Amino acid sequence: MKEEYDFSRGERGKFYRPDAEFNLPVYLDADIFDYLSTKAKARGIEVNQMVNDLLRKDIDLIEGMK
Repeated sequence: MKEEYDFSRGERGKFYRPDAEFNLPVYLDADIFDYLSTKAKARGIEVNQMVNDLLRKDIDLIEGMK
C-alpha cells in the first residue's frame, strides 16, 4: 500500500445512483435449497419465486396472529 494517495482529481459521487436497488444475498442450507429447487422445478418456477411466495405466506400468518 502506498504511503500517500492523490485524490486531487477525484470526483465525488461519480458512481452514486439514488435509484439504485440492492438485492442482498440470502444463503440457504444445502438441504433446504435442494428441497425448494425440486419443488420449484415441479411447478415450473424459479427458486427465488418459490422462496418469496413462502415468505409472503409466513408474513400473512404472522400478521393474522395480531
